[in-house]
Amino acid sequence: MRYLAPLLLAFSILFSITGHAATAASIGEQPGYLSAEFIYEDAPFPACHASTIAETPAGLIAAWFGGTDEKNKDVGIWVARHLDGKWTAPVEVANGVQSSELRYPTWNPVLYQAKGGPLLLFYKVGPDPRNWWGMMTTSADNGQTWSEPKKLPEGILGPVKNKPVRLANGDLLCPTSTEDSHLGFDSWRVHMERTPDLGKTWSKTKPLNTGIDFSAIQPSILIHSDTRLQTLGRSRQGRIWESWSEDAGKSWSPLKATGLPNPNSGTDAVTLADGRHLLIYNHTQFGRSPLNLSVSEDGETWQAALVLEDQPGEYSYPAIIQTADGLVHATYTWKRELVKHVVIDPAKLSLSEITAGKWPKK
Repeated sequence: MRYLAPLLLAFSILFSITGHAATAASIGEQPGYLSAEFIYEDAPFPACHASTIAETPAGLIAAWFGGTDEKNKDVGIWVARHLDGKWTAPVEVANGVQSSELRYPTWNPVLYQAKGGPLLLFYKVGPDPRNWWGMMTTSADNGQTWSEPKKLPEGILGPVKNKPVRLANGDLLCPTSTEDSHLGFDSWRVHMERTPDLGKTWSKTKPLNTGIDFSAIQPSILIHSDTRLQTLGRSRQGRIWESWSEDAGKSWSPLKATGLPNPNSGTDAVTLADGRHLLIYNHTQFGRSPLNLSVSEDGETWQAALVLEDQPGEYSYPAIIQTADGLVHATYTWKRELVKHVVIDPAKLSLSEITAGKWPKK
């Protein structure tokens, strides 16, 4: 361990010499990049991951899982609200306590503000992703208090990492995935779950992939029309994958690789009010830095917009939304220590071509 610090220092110096690393100031000077802050500085847990963000009538709210480390039994779901220009102190709103003798870790919270309805919080409980189950709790007061958590029906996980989308008929389409054994293989498979009544009843599609052709998980959904949808996500194949639906998510095309790299790390995406699409992800096949934002008009050709992080370390598992004022808000894991919040003006982004999958040098 005593050699680690000099190696990291040397790596950082190399980045600076070669021009591939940017200072915090230069990152903040990019067109469209408005501000950045940590949601908290101090917390009663040392590690965090898998943040999510939503806009309520009272303002922004964020959640993540926190504890001594991922998979540890003390890991719970923590929430902070953005009030009067600052974030409230983190509060634990859910955990995996089953009895006085048994507690499991919690995983991957997902917030969603229902139109004219409650704030929904989905999360997972269980010893690991192979054996976890879906949970849901709701808030009628913008995240101040929460209902008694309930377990989702058998076989339903809820959105596994990224937010649901509301379809034209009012249904919530929840992007989800499983990590288990299938046909004798360690299998990552994507499917879609649907609820017409905010979690009371559910249905789901068959898996979109076998887990052999593509090991794929953690989808996001983009909306191209009332019936035409696109989903993208994380894979073990070194590329972000995609699939398309022409019938509002009832059926999907076979998964295929995009031209964008993926280091087996979470991504997220959002369709803007102006019809453009944003994708936030690690534009690399190895490691979890840099963290990038790309823009597309059609979901197929992507242009480079922002570098959010590019120093050595882990910057991962992003979440991204657009708020009613037109601004874009993203949260992500910062070195597994903190949750960072970035505000972006999509109207001011300066775009550059991504050629042969390589991020342009600016």
